[in-house]
Amino acid sequence: MNHTTPSLIIRDATDQDAADIQRIYAHHVETGTASFEEVAPDVATIAERRRTIVKGGTPYIVAVLDGKVHGFAYVSSFRPRSAYRHTVEDSIYVDPQTTGKGIGTQLLSALIERSTALGFRQMVAVIGGGQNVASINLHARQGFKQVGHLQSTGFKLGAWVDTVFMQRALGPGDTTLPQ
Repeated sequence: MNHTTPSLIIRDATDQDAADIQRIYAHHVETGTASFEEVAPDVATIAERRRTIVKGGTPYIVAVLDGKVHGFAYVSSFRPRSAYRHTVEDSIYVDPQTTGKGIGTQLLSALIERSTALGFRQMVAVIGGGQNVASINLHARQGFKQVGHLQSTGFKLGAWVDTVFMQRALGPGDTTLPQ
C-alpha cells in the first residue's frame, strides 16, 4: 500500500515554522512518551533549538502539505564527545491529524539521505516507550535494528517508560574509515 502524499514537500525548516513545530511538539509532550519532556517549550525556545541544530551542521526539516506544516524532523549529535562525531540521533514528530499518511517515512528518508551526504556513518533512534510501535516500525522499515532496550528509564504521565535504541549504518557505515 502506497502511503506517499503527492503534494507533500520536504524542506528546510525556518524560524517562520516555529509556531507550527511548537504546536506539533506540544501535542507529543503533553499526551505521549515520544519526548521525555513534561512541559512543552514555547515558540521562542523551539526557534532557538532549531537554530542551534542548524548551526551544528545537521538537518532540521519540515513536511508541508497544502501549505501547512504537518511534521518536522532533525538530527543532532548523538553525544557531545568527539569520538561520536560520525554518529547522529534522529527525532521525528508528525501532526496527530495526519499520522499514518507516510509523512514520518518521508521525513526519516530525507534525514537519512541528507545525513549520509554530510558524511555521517551511523544514525541512532532513541525511542521513548517500548509501546511506541509506530516509531519502532517506522525505523525498522528504514533499515534500523533494535540494539537496546532500557527498562523504566523515564517516569511520565503517571507511568514508568522504557527507552528503545535502534541503529542503522549510513553510507559505508563502519566498513571504511571516515575521512
